[in-house]
Amino acid sequence: MKNFICIFVISAAAIFCLSGCGKNSATKDARVNYPLPDPPLVDDCNPGIPGGRLVLSTFVDPKTFNPITGNEQSSWDIYRLVFSPLLGSDPNTQEVGPGLADWWTNSPDSKTWMFHLRKNLHWSDGQPITADDVVFTMNDVIYSTNINPVSADALRVDGKDFTVTKIDDQTIQVVTPEIYAPFLDAFGAGVVIMPKHILEKYVKEGSFNSAYGINWKPQDIVGSGPFVIQEYKPAQYVLLARNPYFFEVDSNGQRLPYLDNVFYSIAPDANAMTLRMLHGENDIDDIVVADEYDTFKAAEADGKIKLLEPGPGADDGFIMFNQNTNVDKNGRPFVDPKKLKWFRETKFRQAIAFAIDRDAIIKTVFSGRSEPEYGFVTRGNKKWFNPNTPKYPHDPAKALELLKEIGIEKRNGDDFLTDADGNKIEFVLNTNTGNGMRQKTCLLVASDLQKLGMHVIFQPLEFNTLIDKLDNSYNFECVLLSQGGSPDPAFQMNILKSSGFTHEWFPRQTHPSTDWEARIDQLMDSQVKTLDYNERKKYFDEVQEILGEQQPEIYTIVPVYYAAAKTSIGNIKVTAMDIDHASWNAEELYFKK
Repeated sequence: MKNFICIFVISAAAIFCLSGCGKNSATKDARVNYPLPDPPLVDDCNPGIPGGRLVLSTFVDPKTFNPITGNEQSSWDIYRLVFSPLLGSDPNTQEVGPGLADWWTNSPDSKTWMFHLRKNLHWSDGQPITADDVVFTMNDVIYSTNINPVSADALRVDGKDFTVTKIDDQTIQVVTPEIYAPFLDAFGAGVVIMPKHILEKYVKEGSFNSAYGINWKPQDIVGSGPFVIQEYKPAQYVLLARNPYFFEVDSNGQRLPYLDNVFYSIAPDANAMTLRMLHGENDIDDIVVADEYDTFKAAEADGKIKLLEPGPGADDGFIMFNQNTNVDKNGRPFVDPKKLKWFRETKFRQAIAFAIDRDAIIKTVFSGRSEPEYGFVTRGNKKWFNPNTPKYPHDPAKALELLKEIGIEKRNGDDFLTDADGNKIEFVLNTNTGNGMRQKTCLLVASDLQKLGMHVIFQPLEFNTLIDKLDNSYNFECVLLSQGGSPDPAFQMNILKSSGFTHEWFPRQTHPSTDWEARIDQLMDSQVKTLDYNERKKYFDEVQEILGEQQPEIYTIVPVYYAAAKTSIGNIKVTAMDIDHASWNAEELYFKK
């Protein structure tokens, strides 16, 4: 089972020298193996060949190496390989299995859980991993009001914390306030365990949010995953080295990972990532975008790379307006009041949904290799998809009709829309730089809205700058982004609950700002308190229908996934349910020669 934790400049010549052609390029003691845990986790993979450096690319620097505070793909790319949860999860089967814990039990009332850690587990600095680390992670970090981690919403029932206690050095008891259906996924496989001996002092000092930051010395970032951070050069690369204390082995008893290093080069944009893959400088491209399909298919003919097709995606693109009614520390509203009035009108958002020509986006941007999307859950998530979510086919006349109902129309022969107070309908649309497909989509959306009579100012921003606007300053009007799908509704708590960190249209509300958000809060709390799948599905179906009606996120398309890998890499297990479609199981990957 895999460790799955649960919504990219260096010169080309230098990367070529560092490419994964099987050469051992790790540190001198990379093949040192310390005593194995008792028992080690035996991985279900083909036995491989130790050594080599895997080269991947990303086009954004990580914001942090801390998995508790991180909330963006650029950081996830790195820390997914550095930390481990109690249980593992395979994205293809969506089943949990052993991880740091080798067994667990549940009580007859389904509310008391016991987890047993393997003996002789060690952190990457050689210190033992014990129950104290698990209790520390939950009680002192996850549930700390001073830290406010992204994952906390998925680890509560009716706002009540789980009770996590140590029984002995290897045994942890967790009691949930009520039955919690996705417990093993959310707690067992969803919480990465953090080292108490390193981080306790930062919690006590109130500085945990800056711990494991990108300015930390790599040797001070201690984890339990297959790799450790060896070096980070901003705007150039992140170099990972194998963790000689990792707890997994293959069927021959060979300690994983096989690779000595994983090298993440930071490219200027997605085009550079593509060129590096096609020129043989990278070993895997986890995301081959649709308009590059033909290029990669042609490159496959020479036998050096293979184009992989995971299938329809579980994540979708969306447009979102800022509905935050609060003010900043200087008393200034986060959103211009006249625009906030538009953005909080359901019919305004529905009009935008009708105005978007999704078929044009699919044809022009995605070369026909995507699907129109109207709901929070895509059909790629067969278990939870609700086909009865409201649809918004391209209909500009319907859009104008809805706008007129809320006082927005063209007046006095003008070719632009104004509200009842005479304000011209205009706003700034942001997305991130480095992603040409998002920028092209924005241009098409802006064109659709301008045809209605709206003035859309498109301003692409550097990714981390954009994320800061969403999560910290709340200084934005409209954004186009995408969010990763999840196999279980519980992992969307931080997005769907009104108090959620990633409830991006109006995050961290102390009380729901609308009746429909309050209803979603109730439904999301109810769906986790029953083990009856049909009952959970009924609750979550209603959540999807409310979101479809209210359109806080206006969905555009869902991509069909593709990836590419060199044919020299073994143990590729491509998946559509993890954004790292081909490298998600990096501890198993190896070079065949």
